[in-house]
Parts: sequence; C-alpha cells; structure tokens
Amino acid sequence: MKAVRFHEYGDPGVLVHEDVEQPVPGPGQVRVRVAATSFNPVDGNIRAGFMRGPIPVVLPHTPGIDVAGTVDALGEGAEGLAVGDDVVGFLPMDGPGAAAEYVLAPAEVLAPAPKSVPLADAAALPLVGLTAYQALFEHGGLVAAQRVLVNGAGGAVGGYAVQLAKNAGAHVIATAGPRSGDAVRSAGADEVVDHTTTDLAAAVTEPVDLALNLAPVDPAELAALLTLIKPGGVLVNTTVWMPAPSDEERGVRGIDLFVRSDADLLAGLMASVDRGELRVDVAERVPLAELPALHARAAEGGVHGKVVVVPSAA
Repeated sequence: MKAVRFHEYGDPGVLVHEDVEQPVPGPGQVRVRVAATSFNPVDGNIRAGFMRGPIPVVLPHTPGIDVAGTVDALGEGAEGLAVGDDVVGFLPMDGPGAAAEYVLAPAEVLAPAPKSVPLADAAALPLVGLTAYQALFEHGGLVAAQRVLVNGAGGAVGGYAVQLAKNAGAHVIATAGPRSGDAVRSAGADEVVDHTTTDLAAAVTEPVDLALNLAPVDPAELAALLTLIKPGGVLVNTTVWMPAPSDEERGVRGIDLFVRSDADLLAGLMASVDRGELRVDVAERVPLAELPALHARAAEGGVHGKVVVVPSAA
C-alpha cells in the first residue's frame, strides 16, 4: 500500500510518499481502509520532533491522527464492529497514523461514521470536535444561559466550539480575524470581535462564565483573559506549552486541556451531524501524495480551515 512517512525528525522535506507493507490487525485491532485523514497542527509538531517527550513515536512514522474509512479486517477479539462498517476515530497519537491507504486502529476508539456527509469529510471532525466538547463541557462545565468567550474561534476547533456552545443555549462571544469572521457568525456566535482592530477587554462589556483560549497568544494576553471571567469561572487553555493562569483570589480556575480519545463521545458528535445540529466544514481535499506539500504550506502559515487528505485508493 501507499503511505506517507518520515524516517527522521525534521522539516516537511522528511515526509516521503512510499510503498509499505499492508498492516495485519492484532488482538483487539481492526484494519480500516482509509477514506481520509486530516491535517492537524500537532502533526507538524510531531514531525519536527517538538513532541518527543509527550508523544514518543517509533520511526519511521506515519502521521494522521484522525481517520474516516471502512472496516476491512478484524483482529482476534475485536468486538462491536463488522467488515464493511463505515467508521471514524481519533487514533492513538503515539501510534501509526492514517496518512496511508490502510491503518490499524484499536476497536474501542472507533465510532459509526455519519451518513449525512461524505465519508472522507467525516475525518475533519474527531480531534477538533472532541477538543471543543471536552473543553466546554467536561472542563468548563458549560450550561445553558451562561456566557462563553471563544478566543481564536476562526480555527477548526473554534468553529465546533461556537456551534456546540450555541446549541447548549450559551451566549457566545468569539474572536476572529477578517478572514474568518463570517464563518464564525454563521456557526452561531452572538458577538464577533475582530482581534486585529478591537481591544478584547473593551469589547467584552459583561464578564463571562467561561473563556476558552484556542489562540497562540503571549502569556500577558492569556493572563488578561482572567479579568474577563466572573468570580468562580473557568479559563480553559489548549495551548499547552503555556500553562493556564488562575486567579485564586476570585476563584477563577485555569485548566490546561489535553484531549483524549472517546468513542462514545465521538459517536454522539457524529449523531449530532446527522441530526443537522453540527456542521462539518472542509476547506480543502488534498491527495495523499501531496501531504508533504501541505505540511510545507502549513509551516509557512498558508493553511486556513480544515484540510482532509484522501488516498488515491479511496
């Protein structure tokens, strides 16, 4: 089969589109014929070697944490799935990824794919959808009628965070640049603050219950978000290289989010897609052979929106 792998850490040039042996599922594993994976910024950080501590991978390594595809073979003891099932999953971050024609996955990380969108497009959702949900509800405790600030809503996680918060009955304030402002509004934001022209502290006239930071801001900007949060509120931060500050005097907690795979939660998100409650946005569809070029574009800041990567065999 064809796969994209890197045999050493480095810049996007280390990625090679090459022939590899088709994997054989072991106990508890299934083999998935890949319809698509997606590009996530963490893929570039792993390739560059920046994540060797928290995410140790075995070289050569195939990137691609998200997968959408069809079950092709079952290993011993792999339960709850059958050959021919269309599935999605958030793969173990330290294992071989889905930038290939086939990938092995633990059966327990896979969920039924939605039927209302193309199978390949469903690969756009797992990592970013789980991140948004876990940030808002598991760590942020968001409930109806609360006010939530999504800082950096123009990215892939932000689009789902806005949709999920609005669906939960929250008042959503979102920051976005000129390129993504309209998309954030269409996702359901009640207020959109253009961070390139407007001071956030001046724009948020009433404190929020929860602030979700998705943007690579400097420490001073992250700390400033605390001042916009009500006493007893929460700041959830996804830029984990910069720990979330707290304000103990006012009881404002800072929480750093490390997303985890959760097939039951993922199945719920996919069901929301089929009910029309959650929109899957795909900016580009790129052939697998062009993944090295996609990494290069991303390293230069040239990737906007969610990109799915499609094997030629899909």
